[in-house]
Amino acid sequence: MPKIVFIQPDGVSRSIDADAGQNLMDIATNHLVSGIVGDCGGCCSCATCHVYVDDAWAAKLVPADEMEQAMLEGVIDPQTGSRLGCQIQLSDALDGLVVRMPARQF
Repeated sequence: MPKIVFIQPDGVSRSIDADAGQNLMDIATNHLVSGIVGDCGGCCSCATCHVYVDDAWAAKLVPADEMEQAMLEGVIDPQTGSRLGCQIQLSDALDGLVVRMPARQF
């Protein structure tokens, strides 16, 4: 069971135990993590689940496909670790994954 650490813009962190196979957006919305909206329900069509993946974890994720990259072009304040939570499938190998929330979504 991977544990995910969500860090808010003010530095407050929250750890959540998740089931492998879920995506990061579903975990965040199911646990009412502030800053993750998930308007499209995980269809990679709104970017309201934008997060910053910690540098130490970025290389452990499946790279963003063309659709995700296109959606990330429209996010507010994109950074090197920008990803869409709906496109990050959790596995036991991601136990301890750290993601930061943007100061604002759309």
